[in-house]
Amino acid sequence: MKLKRFTALLAAGAFAAMTLLSGCTQAKEESASSAASAEKTAEKSEDKTAESTDGKVYKIGLCQLVQHEALDAATLGFEDKLRELLGSENVEFDLQNAAGDSATCATIANQFVSDGDDLIFANATPALQAAAAATSDIPIVGTSITDYATALDIDNWNGTTGRNITGTCDLAPLDKQAEMFKELLPDAKKIGLLYCSSEANSKYQIDNIKEELTKLGFETTEYTFADSNDIAAVVQTACDESDALYIPTDNTAASNAELIANVAMPAKTPIIAGEEGICNGCGIATLSISYYSIGEEAAQMAYEILKNGEKPEEMKVRYSEVPVKKYIKSRVEELGIKVPDDYEETDVQ
Repeated sequence: MKLKRFTALLAAGAFAAMTLLSGCTQAKEESASSAASAEKTAEKSEDKTAESTDGKVYKIGLCQLVQHEALDAATLGFEDKLRELLGSENVEFDLQNAAGDSATCATIANQFVSDGDDLIFANATPALQAAAAATSDIPIVGTSITDYATALDIDNWNGTTGRNITGTCDLAPLDKQAEMFKELLPDAKKIGLLYCSSEANSKYQIDNIKEELTKLGFETTEYTFADSNDIAAVVQTACDESDALYIPTDNTAASNAELIANVAMPAKTPIIAGEEGICNGCGIATLSISYYSIGEEAAQMAYEILKNGEKPEEMKVRYSEVPVKKYIKSRVEELGIKVPDDYEETDVQ
């Protein structure tokens, strides 16, 4: 009887052990299966990420002519938008500032070519010209360019460069800017046109707005400076001989706007500017585009080139949305100027 009971107990113990062993084996198999499934899921996730980014980090060389409000905004818009489109981890920027020197632009552009950058962003006309001279292979996207045909010496302009170059334009309607003199300064007769003689983009604007101002019955005189060293003297002469001044989207003027204001405001000579940065520095009003926005649009074009295989030589240059009329409240009040209702009030920060 005791032997039978012992045998039964032994059998029961063996069965329990086998059951436990079977459960452990099953648990291990289920755990291994779950781990394998998780690993496959991770692999698929990694494959999906790689597919969306191609595993590539794009090297972008950014050449900005000089530091001032408008160009800074365009560069920031470009960087912000391209990070959004490509992912911050997939784009590497090399931002170089030429401090207003065209020769330095050339040095910077040549370095980008030597580094084998995937794309060059050229902010302002001298930067674009330097990049164009440095390479005919690497895609170039420009911004803050008034007229690509003038900048690149292209005849029979059709909206595309036919080269490895495209980008965005910062030109606001010059006929509408000319009309602002009638709207804000109805008693003015002599308009001084103030700009840097070495900037082709400025000369283009001056030639065109001069025609528009002449149509409106104004007498115009050009006043040019070669660099920042003679601005104060030229501005003083222009103020002495003019009822009001016009300054186009001129980089040298933008970098020296405060100096211009220190001469023009004591002389009670109002300035209408071609862009908002210059207006903030020394003007009373502007019809200006958003430089941040044209920087963003340039980034969109860069993305289309890098990711979608678009050819810059076939991409039409793009322009900003409808510009806005703005005026500097404190300055128009100081000069006693009445402003129409369709102008947006702003002031110097």
